[in-house]
Amino acid sequence: MSITTHQTRNEGNMGILTEPMKKALTEQRLIFVATVCPDGTPNLSPKGTVMVWDDDHVLFTDLASPGTMGNLEHNPAIEINTLDVFARKGYRFKGVAEIHRGDAVFDTVVDRMRNGAGTLPGLADSVRAVALIRVEQALPLVSPGYWGGMTEADMRRQYETYWSEVNAEWHSVNSVQTAAAADDS
Repeated sequence: MSITTHQTRNEGNMGILTEPMKKALTEQRLIFVATVCPDGTPNLSPKGTVMVWDDDHVLFTDLASPGTMGNLEHNPAIEINTLDVFARKGYRFKGVAEIHRGDAVFDTVVDRMRNGAGTLPGLADSVRAVALIRVEQALPLVSPGYWGGMTEADMRRQYETYWSEVNAEWHSVNSVQTAAAADDS
């Protein structure tokens, strides 16, 4: 994953979202959204329905996000973070959200989901609202692990090894539990 540098909205014709940014948003299955609660405290919520709308907008759907949507109705400021956990690189997008229910934007997003867009197309009929975010600033996220001279290939190898070990341990524990349950029956 190559990381482009800081982008800030300009009023020219060029959109703020670069192709690498769009790719990162499209490829990641779980993206985090930060909003501000009415009492001023932060709210961080995972989202599995983030999609690129156009060169300046990102969206996510409300399947089960009453807190996030309520926060955005009170204060539309939002930040979205996407991260490739193996490369330990990604982006943060700051912007302003508009909530859409039962309008043309809502209908278009639901139709896109029915036609396979996004990560959860089978849930199109469960969409309650759409948060359409006008991205004002896009910044790279890069782990301090790179500061020591590690390359992306090094970082990926390190995390692939780590997750292989975690996965093997999980399968070992799961196998023992399954065998014990079979012995009890």
